[in-house]
Amino acid sequence: MANDYLNTKLVYLPSLNAKKAKVLEDDARVITYRDLIFYFPYRYVDRTKLFKISDLKTQTNEIQLCGTLRHYSLEGVGRKTRLRAIFEDETGTVELVWFTRVMNIQHIYPVNQKYILFGKPSTYNGTFSFTHPELTPITQAQTVVGSLMGVYHTTAKMKRVYLDSRNLRKVILSLVPIVNQYLTETLPTNIRQHLNMPTLAEAVYSIHLPQNITQLARAVERIKFDELFFLRLSQERKKLERNSCFAGYRYEQVGINFTSLYDSLPYQLTAAQKRVIKEIRLNTNKGIQMNRLVQGDVGSGKTVVAAFAMMLALDNGTQSCMMAPTEILATQHHATLSELLHPLGIKVALWTGTTKKREREEIKQAILNGEINILVGTHALIEEGVQFKELSLAIIDEQHRFGVAQRAKLWQKNPNLLPHILIMSATPIPRTLAMTLYGDLDISVIDELPPGRKPIKTVLFTERQQEKVYHFVGERVIEGRQIYVVYPMIEGTEESDYKNIETGYKHYCQRFGQNNVTYVHGKLTSAEKQARMELFASGKIPILLSTTVIEVGVNVPNATVMVIENANRFGLSQLHQLRGRVGRGAEQSYCILVAPADLSFTAKKRLEVMVKTTDGFIIAEEDMKLRGEGDLEGTRQSGELPGLNLASPSRDMGLLRTAAIYVEEILKSDPKLTNPENSCIQLELNRLYPPEEQWGIIS
Repeated sequence: MANDYLNTKLVYLPSLNAKKAKVLEDDARVITYRDLIFYFPYRYVDRTKLFKISDLKTQTNEIQLCGTLRHYSLEGVGRKTRLRAIFEDETGTVELVWFTRVMNIQHIYPVNQKYILFGKPSTYNGTFSFTHPELTPITQAQTVVGSLMGVYHTTAKMKRVYLDSRNLRKVILSLVPIVNQYLTETLPTNIRQHLNMPTLAEAVYSIHLPQNITQLARAVERIKFDELFFLRLSQERKKLERNSCFAGYRYEQVGINFTSLYDSLPYQLTAAQKRVIKEIRLNTNKGIQMNRLVQGDVGSGKTVVAAFAMMLALDNGTQSCMMAPTEILATQHHATLSELLHPLGIKVALWTGTTKKREREEIKQAILNGEINILVGTHALIEEGVQFKELSLAIIDEQHRFGVAQRAKLWQKNPNLLPHILIMSATPIPRTLAMTLYGDLDISVIDELPPGRKPIKTVLFTERQQEKVYHFVGERVIEGRQIYVVYPMIEGTEESDYKNIETGYKHYCQRFGQNNVTYVHGKLTSAEKQARMELFASGKIPILLSTTVIEVGVNVPNATVMVIENANRFGLSQLHQLRGRVGRGAEQSYCILVAPADLSFTAKKRLEVMVKTTDGFIIAEEDMKLRGEGDLEGTRQSGELPGLNLASPSRDMGLLRTAAIYVEEILKSDPKLTNPENSCIQLELNRLYPPEEQWGIIS
């Protein structure tokens, strides 16, 4: 009954009307009473203090005064009409100004009465004024004075229907008193008491109406714990369900292809690569569909691991495919796999958007009849026209660039059994965070680089030292090496991005000659981009200017220098990914960061981290501390961490670990959540993550 009442549509709330309810639904996704009480403030204003007008000279933030409202005066005509009033206390006077609802204000707030004024002061010609202040009659002072006041996110559309933060707060507070009666507890008493947390109802009430900082902190911690606990629980339950319900191919044979690949490698696999291959081997020999994430640093050898997984599929008489987010990356993977498997006489086909029609038909037929067993491509590979004889393994590179629905189409490629899913991520993520971001997957980590690689030397130059950069690049060109120069997107627009690289191109041509420099950016066609990339990859042109990580996603061992212009405009993960494009050969490689001398604290810290370490996992940890997981380049698709309102997996790592421990304990003793003490957990889990809406079983 309680949940039914909280599911009441907002249109039935007396303090709202249909128009306002529709705006809340459209702009804030707030539809029911429950949604509204869980629409939390994003900051708080301290209303425990009352100031005097004489204190204004030292105050620039919102403050509250206690005084008397004096005479009104109307000025201007038509749309330019404004209402002025004088507000005074024993220490002075200030001016109040309203530009809207000017006639209503005079009726709502009669003159010669005392009010609590709240607002942000501004000065004009030495006079202090408040525009659209909040006024509360002194008789109702106890409703605002003496507490922390929440400020709520609003939109321009919400404000047009008089749902600014102040009015929205009034609407929310009209509902807050019901939380004790109708909000059902979601955690068993023993967990809550062990963690010394308030009830859910107490927490929600305190978030909207906190009496002090301590009470607010405890309330926020309780809400965050709930969010992380149920997200983790949902993922673990999905994993359990998948392991019990979804059959997959059993790779019983480790045959000639697997062993031949191992014997043909001109180098030794690292211990980390061997460990991950073993994990894949055990996973695919259970008869259950594998959903595994392999994450490793740039250059850690993920593609080789993927090749061994493909050999397992081939040794067991089935096919495999690999999908990459861009044509350049797909082509690179095709070249790498072709080189690896050439000694074994295994053909690898390439399927992208630009594959010619005649070639497509040949590949399509060869895949269907089993003549070709490995297919590499972009998302064009999952088009309806591509059908396999027996697909048992799908490898997805840079998984965040594929939508869940796209990945689901892979299932349709095999009507008999679900193909195993192996996801490769080149974005190192600390393990605890990875467990949340990819909690429904099994995780393998390649935390070791191949032996013999020289660490990339990273140096920081200011823009005033550009001449030194040119000199260094010139020396490497004379040595026969190749150089990447990467520019950021300025203000996030293609046009300014284009102009930025055009200017750089002119400078580099002047220094090194037009025949030695080329560039790629988003305005070029795929064919133009491919042609220029091939000129660089073949060694015919030594300097490549580019704009994004993706566009330099090609393996050129002879490229030993990465120059990153305006490096302060990139995130740490982006910088690390870019740096990983060099250092792929035996020669010493360099990463040159170029940035303004005057940097913000955060930008300076980012660049210092880059200079100090080349360990992607350390960099990811630092990235989270500085920016939060939302800015980790490519960690997860937008919207794929549902149920998180206040919690942040990176900032709340301690709470995340605690939640994971409790989830593990509960599922170990009660995997189906049928014990009476866990009934509240089951109810909340079903409400947050309805079984019929769960895509998570698809990698």
